[in-house]
Amino acid sequence: MLERKRRKNGTEVTFVLPADTPPGPVSVVGDFNDWQPGTHVLEPREDGLRAVTVALSGKKTHTFRYLAAGDYWFDEEQADGHDGTNSHLRT
Repeated sequence: MLERKRRKNGTEVTFVLPADTPPGPVSVVGDFNDWQPGTHVLEPREDGLRAVTVALSGKKTHTFRYLAAGDYWFDEEQADGHDGTNSHLRT
């Protein structure tokens, strides 16, 4: 799930997943963090989910995926689009 908050100079996007699906640590990786795993790791929230918030500037389309333990890559079902490999997010 994606939660968005418009800000003066861009958009804050919170990437949200269930606490244990998939199990283990999960990072969101994309063009906004040079595809570096571990830069934006989803952390537990009080509501039983896990999430990470990323500040994105300007109006553009970003490409991203999730990376879980065991080199398991997956897409965001609620993304603004998909290209067969990656999820897309318009800010």
